[in-house]
Amino acid sequence: MGYGVSMQEILEKLALVRDEAITSLRCAGAVDDIDKLRVKYLGKKGLITEFLKGLGDIDNSVKPVVGKAVNDAKRIVSEAVEGRFVELKREEDGKRFKAEAVDITLAGKKREAGKKHPLNQVTEEVLAVFSRLGFLIKEGPEIETEYYNFEALNMPKLHPARDMQDTFYIGQDLLLRTHTSPVQIRVMEEMRPPLRVVAPGKVYRRDADITHSPMFHQIEGFMVDERVTFADLKGVLSIFCQAVFGEDTKVRFRPSFFPFTEPSAEVDISCVMCGGKGCRVCKMTGWLEILGAGMIHPEVFRAVHYDAETYSGFAFGMGIERIAMLKYGIGDIRLFYENDVRFLAQF
Repeated sequence: MGYGVSMQEILEKLALVRDEAITSLRCAGAVDDIDKLRVKYLGKKGLITEFLKGLGDIDNSVKPVVGKAVNDAKRIVSEAVEGRFVELKREEDGKRFKAEAVDITLAGKKREAGKKHPLNQVTEEVLAVFSRLGFLIKEGPEIETEYYNFEALNMPKLHPARDMQDTFYIGQDLLLRTHTSPVQIRVMEEMRPPLRVVAPGKVYRRDADITHSPMFHQIEGFMVDERVTFADLKGVLSIFCQAVFGEDTKVRFRPSFFPFTEPSAEVDISCVMCGGKGCRVCKMTGWLEILGAGMIHPEVFRAVHYDAETYSGFAFGMGIERIAMLKYGIGDIRLFYENDVRFLAQF
Protein backbone atom coordinates (compact mmCIF):
# COMPACT_ATOMS: atom_id res chain seq x y z
CA MET A 1 0.00 0.00 0.00
CA GLY A 2 3.08 2.13 0.21
CA TYR A 3 2.16 3.62 3.55
CA GLY A 4 5.14 2.11 5.44
CA VAL A 5 2.87 1.67 8.43
CA SER A 6 1.28 -1.21 10.33
CA MET A 7 -2.12 -2.76 9.61
CA GLN A 8 -3.54 -0.98 12.63
CA GLU A 9 -2.44 2.39 11.32
CA ILE A 10 -3.93 1.59 7.90
CA LEU A 11 -7.24 0.71 9.48
CA GLU A 12 -7.21 3.87 11.58
CA LYS A 13 -6.49 6.06 8.53
CA LEU A 14 -9.26 4.26 6.63
CA ALA A 15 -11.66 4.90 9.51
CA LEU A 16 -10.72 8.59 9.51
CA VAL A 17 -11.40 8.89 5.76
CA ARG A 18 -14.70 7.01 6.16
CA ASP A 19 -15.85 9.21 9.05
CA GLU A 20 -14.75 12.33 7.19
CA ALA A 21 -16.86 11.23 4.23
CA ILE A 22 -19.91 10.57 6.44
CA THR A 23 -19.57 13.99 8.10
CA SER A 24 -19.16 15.78 4.76
CA LEU A 25 -22.25 14.05 3.41
CA ARG A 26 -24.31 15.08 6.43
CA CYS A 27 -23.23 18.71 5.94
CA ALA A 28 -23.97 18.72 2.21
CA GLY A 29 -26.77 21.14 1.36
CA ALA A 30 -27.49 20.37 -2.29
CA VAL A 31 -27.79 17.41 -4.64
CA ASP A 32 -24.83 18.68 -6.67
CA ASP A 33 -22.62 18.57 -3.55
CA ILE A 34 -23.43 14.86 -3.09
CA ASP A 35 -22.10 14.02 -6.53
CA LYS A 36 -18.86 15.90 -5.84
CA LEU A 37 -18.36 14.01 -2.58
CA ARG A 38 -19.04 10.68 -4.30
CA VAL A 39 -16.28 11.40 -6.79
CA LYS A 40 -13.93 12.60 -4.01
CA TYR A 41 -14.23 9.39 -1.96
CA LEU A 42 -15.48 6.67 -4.34
CA GLY A 43 -14.33 7.80 -7.78
CA LYS A 44 -11.47 6.22 -9.72
CA LYS A 45 -9.01 8.44 -7.87
CA GLY A 46 -11.14 8.72 -4.73
CA LEU A 47 -9.66 8.56 -1.23
CA ILE A 48 -11.24 5.20 -0.35
CA THR A 49 -10.48 3.78 -3.81
CA GLU A 50 -6.80 4.49 -3.17
CA PHE A 51 -6.86 2.04 -0.26
CA LEU A 52 -8.02 -0.71 -2.63
CA LYS A 53 -5.27 0.14 -5.10
CA GLY A 54 -2.69 -0.15 -2.30
CA LEU A 55 -3.61 -3.69 -1.26
CA GLY A 56 -0.86 -5.07 -3.49
CA ASP A 57 1.81 -3.37 -1.41
CA ILE A 58 0.96 -4.98 1.91
CA ASP A 59 1.73 -8.37 3.39
CA ASN A 60 -0.49 -11.24 2.24
CA SER A 61 -1.30 -12.16 5.82
CA VAL A 62 -3.15 -8.89 6.45
CA LYS A 63 -4.70 -8.43 3.01
CA PRO A 64 -8.00 -10.15 3.91
CA VAL A 65 -8.46 -7.99 6.98
CA VAL A 66 -7.56 -4.73 5.27
CA GLY A 67 -9.52 -5.64 2.11
CA LYS A 68 -12.64 -6.41 4.13
CA ALA A 69 -12.24 -3.11 6.03
CA VAL A 70 -11.88 -1.14 2.78
CA ASN A 71 -14.93 -2.83 1.21
CA ASP A 72 -16.95 -2.17 4.38
CA ALA A 73 -15.91 1.50 4.31
CA LYS A 74 -16.80 1.73 0.62
CA ARG A 75 -20.22 0.16 1.29
CA ILE A 76 -20.94 2.45 4.25
CA VAL A 77 -19.97 5.58 2.30
CA SER A 78 -21.95 4.42 -0.76
CA GLU A 79 -25.05 3.89 1.39
CA ALA A 80 -24.50 7.28 3.01
CA VAL A 81 -24.19 8.89 -0.44
CA GLU A 82 -27.43 7.26 -1.62
CA GLY A 83 -29.29 8.09 1.57
CA ARG A 84 -28.23 11.73 1.66
CA PHE A 85 -29.02 12.10 -2.05
CA VAL A 86 -32.57 10.86 -1.48
CA GLU A 87 -33.02 13.25 1.48
CA LEU A 88 -31.80 16.31 -0.40
CA LYS A 89 -33.77 15.37 -3.54
CA ARG A 90 -36.91 15.06 -1.43
CA GLU A 91 -36.24 18.45 0.20
CA GLU A 92 -35.61 20.18 -3.14
CA ASP A 93 -38.69 18.58 -4.73
CA GLY A 94 -40.75 19.67 -1.72
CA LYS A 95 -39.59 23.26 -2.08
CA ARG A 96 -40.25 23.21 -5.82
CA PHE A 97 -43.69 21.67 -5.43
CA LYS A 98 -44.53 24.24 -2.78
CA ALA A 99 -43.41 27.08 -5.01
CA GLU A 100 -45.41 25.73 -7.95
CA ALA A 101 -48.46 24.76 -5.96
CA VAL A 102 -51.85 26.16 -6.96
CA ASP A 103 -53.92 27.59 -4.15
CA ILE A 104 -57.33 26.17 -4.98
CA THR A 105 -58.92 28.51 -2.42
CA LEU A 106 -58.03 31.58 -4.50
CA ALA A 107 -60.57 33.08 -6.85
CA GLY A 108 -60.01 31.99 -10.44
CA LYS A 109 -58.55 34.34 -13.00
CA LYS A 110 -61.24 35.48 -15.39
CA ARG A 111 -60.33 35.42 -19.06
CA GLU A 112 -62.04 38.30 -20.80
CA ALA A 113 -63.36 37.58 -24.27
CA GLY A 114 -62.09 39.93 -26.93
CA LYS A 115 -64.46 42.31 -28.70
CA LYS A 116 -64.38 44.35 -31.85
CA HIS A 117 -63.29 47.95 -31.39
CA PRO A 118 -66.27 50.34 -31.39
CA LEU A 119 -64.94 52.07 -34.51
CA ASN A 120 -64.81 48.73 -36.31
CA GLN A 121 -68.32 47.95 -35.12
CA VAL A 122 -69.65 51.25 -36.48
CA THR A 123 -67.72 50.84 -39.75
CA GLU A 124 -69.20 47.39 -40.31
CA GLU A 125 -72.69 48.65 -39.47
CA VAL A 126 -72.40 51.55 -41.92
CA LEU A 127 -71.01 49.36 -44.70
CA ALA A 128 -73.77 46.81 -44.11
CA VAL A 129 -76.42 49.50 -44.66
CA PHE A 130 -74.93 50.60 -47.97
CA SER A 131 -74.29 47.01 -49.06
CA ARG A 132 -78.02 46.38 -48.69
CA LEU A 133 -78.58 49.38 -50.95
CA GLY A 134 -76.38 47.83 -53.66
CA PHE A 135 -73.13 49.72 -53.03
CA LEU A 136 -69.80 48.00 -53.68
CA ILE A 137 -66.95 48.38 -51.17
CA LYS A 138 -63.67 49.67 -52.61
CA GLU A 139 -60.41 50.74 -50.97
CA GLY A 140 -57.44 52.83 -52.02
CA PRO A 141 -53.90 53.76 -50.90
CA GLU A 142 -53.36 55.91 -47.82
CA ILE A 143 -50.31 57.54 -49.43
CA GLU A 144 -51.62 59.61 -52.33
CA THR A 145 -50.41 62.04 -54.95
CA GLU A 146 -51.57 65.65 -55.02
CA TYR A 147 -53.37 64.87 -58.25
CA TYR A 148 -55.72 62.25 -56.77
CA ASN A 149 -56.10 63.96 -53.40
CA PHE A 150 -56.69 67.49 -54.70
CA GLU A 151 -56.40 68.29 -58.40
CA ALA A 152 -58.70 65.61 -59.83
CA LEU A 153 -61.26 66.67 -57.19
CA ASN A 154 -61.39 70.23 -58.52
CA MET A 155 -58.80 71.62 -56.10
CA PRO A 156 -55.89 72.85 -58.25
CA LYS A 157 -52.66 74.16 -56.75
CA LEU A 158 -53.11 77.26 -54.55
CA HIS A 159 -56.86 76.60 -54.32
CA PRO A 160 -58.06 78.05 -50.98
CA ALA A 161 -60.02 74.86 -50.19
CA ARG A 162 -56.70 73.10 -49.58
CA ASP A 163 -56.29 75.14 -46.39
CA MET A 164 -59.31 73.28 -44.98
CA GLN A 165 -57.44 69.98 -45.40
CA ASP A 166 -53.94 70.74 -44.14
CA THR A 167 -52.12 67.44 -44.28
CA PHE A 168 -48.83 65.59 -43.83
CA TYR A 169 -46.50 65.63 -46.84
CA ILE A 170 -43.92 62.86 -47.23
CA GLY A 171 -42.45 64.07 -50.52
CA GLN A 172 -42.75 66.77 -53.13
CA ASP A 173 -45.90 65.26 -54.59
CA LEU A 174 -46.76 62.58 -52.01
CA LEU A 175 -48.94 63.03 -48.95
CA LEU A 176 -51.09 61.16 -46.49
CA ARG A 177 -54.58 61.41 -47.95
CA THR A 178 -56.91 63.88 -46.26
CA HIS A 179 -60.10 62.05 -47.27
CA THR A 180 -61.16 58.85 -49.00
CA SER A 181 -62.45 60.82 -51.99
CA PRO A 182 -59.38 59.87 -54.11
CA VAL A 183 -60.89 56.38 -54.26
CA GLN A 184 -63.77 57.96 -56.18
CA ILE A 185 -61.35 59.13 -58.88
CA ARG A 186 -59.47 55.83 -59.04
CA VAL A 187 -62.68 53.79 -59.35
CA MET A 188 -64.16 56.05 -62.05
CA GLU A 189 -60.90 55.83 -64.02
CA GLU A 190 -61.20 52.04 -64.07
CA MET A 191 -64.96 51.52 -64.32
CA ARG A 192 -67.81 52.96 -66.33
CA PRO A 193 -71.29 53.86 -65.00
CA PRO A 194 -73.57 52.78 -63.50
CA LEU A 195 -71.58 52.92 -60.25
CA ARG A 196 -72.54 52.64 -56.60
CA VAL A 197 -69.47 52.54 -54.34
CA VAL A 198 -68.49 53.16 -50.72
CA ALA A 199 -64.82 53.51 -49.73
CA PRO A 200 -63.79 53.15 -46.06
CA GLY A 201 -60.32 53.88 -44.72
CA LYS A 202 -57.92 55.94 -42.63
CA VAL A 203 -57.34 59.61 -43.42
CA TYR A 204 -54.95 62.19 -41.99
CA ARG A 205 -55.17 65.88 -41.15
CA ARG A 206 -53.27 68.23 -38.86
CA ASP A 207 -56.00 68.47 -36.22
CA ALA A 208 -55.80 67.41 -32.59
CA ASP A 209 -58.38 68.21 -29.89
CA ILE A 210 -61.32 66.53 -28.16
CA THR A 211 -63.27 66.25 -31.44
CA HIS A 212 -60.41 65.90 -33.96
CA SER A 213 -57.54 63.46 -34.38
CA PRO A 214 -54.51 63.59 -36.75
CA MET A 215 -55.60 60.15 -37.95
CA PHE A 216 -59.25 59.19 -38.21
CA HIS A 217 -61.58 57.02 -40.29
CA GLN A 218 -63.85 58.10 -43.09
CA ILE A 219 -66.28 56.53 -45.52
CA GLU A 220 -66.70 58.05 -48.98
CA GLY A 221 -69.72 57.07 -51.04
CA PHE A 222 -70.85 57.94 -54.54
CA MET A 223 -73.35 56.95 -57.19
CA VAL A 224 -73.06 57.70 -60.92
CA ASP A 225 -75.56 56.91 -63.66
CA GLU A 226 -77.86 58.60 -66.10
CA ARG A 227 -80.49 60.85 -64.53
CA VAL A 228 -79.20 60.62 -60.93
CA THR A 229 -80.70 63.55 -59.01
CA PHE A 230 -80.42 65.27 -55.65
CA ALA A 231 -83.61 63.46 -54.67
CA ASP A 232 -81.72 60.16 -54.99
CA LEU A 233 -79.05 61.54 -52.67
CA LYS A 234 -81.65 62.58 -50.10
CA GLY A 235 -83.35 59.21 -50.28
CA VAL A 236 -80.16 57.17 -49.81
CA LEU A 237 -78.86 59.29 -46.93
CA SER A 238 -82.24 59.38 -45.19
CA ILE A 239 -82.38 55.58 -45.28
CA PHE A 240 -78.82 55.43 -43.95
CA CYS A 241 -79.41 57.85 -41.06
CA GLN A 242 -82.59 56.12 -39.94
CA ALA A 243 -80.94 52.68 -40.18
CA VAL A 244 -78.04 53.74 -37.94
CA PHE A 245 -79.73 56.16 -35.51
CA GLY A 246 -83.31 54.90 -35.47
CA GLU A 247 -86.45 55.10 -37.58
CA ASP A 248 -87.64 58.24 -35.79
CA THR A 249 -84.50 60.17 -36.76
CA LYS A 250 -85.22 63.30 -38.78
CA VAL A 251 -82.82 64.38 -41.54
CA ARG A 252 -82.07 67.93 -42.66
CA PHE A 253 -80.02 69.19 -45.61
CA ARG A 254 -78.33 72.61 -45.38
CA PRO A 255 -76.57 74.42 -48.25
CA SER A 256 -72.78 74.24 -48.03
CA PHE A 257 -69.64 74.25 -50.18
CA PHE A 258 -67.28 71.50 -51.28
CA PRO A 259 -65.00 71.94 -54.33
CA PHE A 260 -65.88 68.52 -55.75
CA THR A 261 -69.70 68.78 -55.49
CA GLU A 262 -72.21 71.31 -56.76
CA PRO A 263 -74.70 71.86 -55.25
CA SER A 264 -73.33 70.82 -51.85
CA ALA A 265 -75.01 70.22 -48.53
CA GLU A 266 -74.31 69.50 -44.88
CA VAL A 267 -76.54 66.75 -43.57
CA ASP A 268 -77.94 67.02 -40.04
CA ILE A 269 -79.92 64.56 -37.94
CA SER A 270 -82.26 65.31 -35.08
CA CYS A 271 -80.26 65.32 -31.83
CA VAL A 272 -79.75 61.80 -30.50
CA MET A 273 -79.57 63.15 -26.95
CA CYS A 274 -82.72 65.21 -26.72
CA GLY A 275 -84.71 63.93 -29.69
CA GLY A 276 -84.66 67.35 -31.32
CA LYS A 277 -85.96 69.32 -28.32
CA GLY A 278 -82.71 71.17 -27.72
CA CYS A 279 -79.88 70.44 -25.27
CA ARG A 280 -76.25 71.25 -24.47
CA VAL A 281 -74.96 68.71 -27.00
CA CYS A 282 -76.87 70.21 -29.94
CA LYS A 283 -76.42 73.75 -28.58
CA MET A 284 -80.19 74.05 -28.19
CA THR A 285 -80.74 73.74 -31.96
CA GLY A 286 -82.18 70.22 -31.91
CA TRP A 287 -79.85 69.21 -34.78
CA LEU A 288 -76.42 67.51 -35.08
CA GLU A 289 -74.19 67.67 -38.15
CA ILE A 290 -73.45 64.17 -39.43
CA LEU A 291 -71.86 64.34 -42.91
CA GLY A 292 -71.26 66.32 -46.07
CA ALA A 293 -72.69 65.53 -49.51
CA GLY A 294 -73.59 66.94 -52.91
CA MET A 295 -73.88 66.33 -56.63
CA ILE A 296 -70.56 65.45 -58.27
CA HIS A 297 -68.99 68.51 -59.91
CA PRO A 298 -68.69 68.44 -63.74
CA GLU A 299 -64.93 69.16 -63.39
CA VAL A 300 -64.55 65.88 -61.52
CA PHE A 301 -66.28 64.06 -64.37
CA ARG A 302 -63.94 65.74 -66.87
CA ALA A 303 -60.92 64.52 -64.88
CA VAL A 304 -62.06 60.90 -65.35
CA HIS A 305 -63.31 61.44 -68.92
CA TYR A 306 -67.00 61.03 -68.14
CA ASP A 307 -69.50 62.95 -70.26
CA ALA A 308 -71.08 65.37 -67.78
CA GLU A 309 -74.00 65.86 -70.20
CA THR A 310 -74.80 62.14 -70.11
CA TYR A 311 -73.98 61.18 -66.55
CA SER A 312 -74.75 62.69 -63.20
CA GLY A 313 -74.06 61.49 -59.68
CA PHE A 314 -73.83 62.30 -56.05
CA ALA A 315 -71.11 61.83 -53.44
CA PHE A 316 -70.98 61.96 -49.65
CA GLY A 317 -68.37 61.59 -46.94
CA MET A 318 -68.65 60.88 -43.23
CA GLY A 319 -66.27 60.45 -40.29
CA ILE A 320 -66.68 57.14 -38.49
CA GLU A 321 -65.51 58.68 -35.22
CA ARG A 322 -68.17 61.39 -35.57
CA ILE A 323 -70.90 58.80 -36.06
CA ALA A 324 -69.64 56.67 -33.16
CA MET A 325 -69.49 59.70 -30.85
CA LEU A 326 -73.07 60.62 -31.68
CA LYS A 327 -74.34 57.05 -31.61
CA TYR A 328 -72.80 56.27 -28.21
CA GLY A 329 -72.81 59.73 -26.62
CA ILE A 330 -69.01 60.06 -26.40
CA GLY A 331 -67.62 63.54 -25.86
CA ASP A 332 -63.87 63.01 -26.49
CA ILE A 333 -62.51 61.39 -29.67
CA ARG A 334 -59.25 60.52 -27.90
CA LEU A 335 -61.00 57.81 -25.90
CA PHE A 336 -61.08 55.65 -29.02
CA TYR A 337 -57.28 55.53 -29.20
CA GLU A 338 -56.22 55.27 -25.54
CA ASN A 339 -56.79 51.48 -25.40
CA ASP A 340 -58.44 51.72 -22.00
CA VAL A 341 -60.12 48.33 -21.58
CA ARG A 342 -62.68 49.80 -19.20
CA PHE A 343 -63.87 52.10 -21.98
CA LEU A 344 -63.71 49.55 -24.79
CA ALA A 345 -65.52 46.87 -22.77
CA GLN A 346 -68.70 48.96 -22.86
CA PHE A 347 -69.28 48.30 -26.55
